[in-house]
Amino acid sequence: MSPVTPNTPPGPRRRLPRSFKELTPSNHFNPKTFFREMVWKAWLTKRTGSTKTPEFPPLGEDGLSLTWIGHASFLARFDGLNVLVDPNFANWLFLLKRLRRPGLRIEDLPPIDLVLLTHAHFDHFHKPTLRRLTSPKVAVMPWGCGPLAKRLGFARVIELRWWESFGSGDWKVTLVPAKHWGARTLRDEHRGYGGFVLEHRGRRLYHAGDSAYFDGFEEIGRRLRPEVALLPIGAYYPDSFRRVHMGPDEALRAFLDLGARWFVPMHFGTFKLSFESMEEPARWLRELGGNAGALDRIRFLEEGVPETF
Repeated sequence: MSPVTPNTPPGPRRRLPRSFKELTPSNHFNPKTFFREMVWKAWLTKRTGSTKTPEFPPLGEDGLSLTWIGHASFLARFDGLNVLVDPNFANWLFLLKRLRRPGLRIEDLPPIDLVLLTHAHFDHFHKPTLRRLTSPKVAVMPWGCGPLAKRLGFARVIELRWWESFGSGDWKVTLVPAKHWGARTLRDEHRGYGGFVLEHRGRRLYHAGDSAYFDGFEEIGRRLRPEVALLPIGAYYPDSFRRVHMGPDEALRAFLDLGARWFVPMHFGTFKLSFESMEEPARWLRELGGNAGALDRIRFLEEGVPETF
């Protein structure tokens, strides 16, 4: 049984903060430590990575191509369907510096048919990026997020609750549970969050959004049987971050719970959102995958380079 009741965010109702410390991520540390570790050190770090002109492969009727833009942002291409998930092309998130460049330019995106937004946090629901998209047709997001999408150019905005689906033609998308939270500011705890399972002609792609580990991954795998799982592996240290994020160890466990064929890691190496080094999540996942005999099922994508599945 999942520890999270579907359609109901876990935990008590949020109250106004009593100190500035409570405004730092999940109350993990004091503001001085936050500024030193996640702002000042990032300012002193040179931005790396390169923006590429993508060479999109031809796709057959049941083809699937994934391009990692960076962080949790992906372009998924199917035959006749182009999908963006949590697109973010920002060089800065307020004081937080992007430390790896986006893998491609927003101008090099193909025409976008569908945008999936997992929750309202600024690194996933990035309004300046969304405004720059050229005539996106449909946006799908959790409950309570629709008002944030006004005047962003979408022809249609769909809100879902956990296990609800929306589809058209050959595709269907289902919002699935996660262990996270959805508030964008201090007083909007009514907004939802989750992951998505996207189905197209028998192919099933799962994007977990942000989530801590919970036994709901097993239920997602049993009910929707995703083939490719995009799972976050960063922002897990100090350990108190694990209330809302996964480390590589828990992400690998979630992958095995899902029963998916491929594990694509994400949510690491782009923004410094926690205290572990930028390189550590990928290094540790490679070690864990090798020890578990699962390394050949983990696909590390290079930003801006499309790969077929």
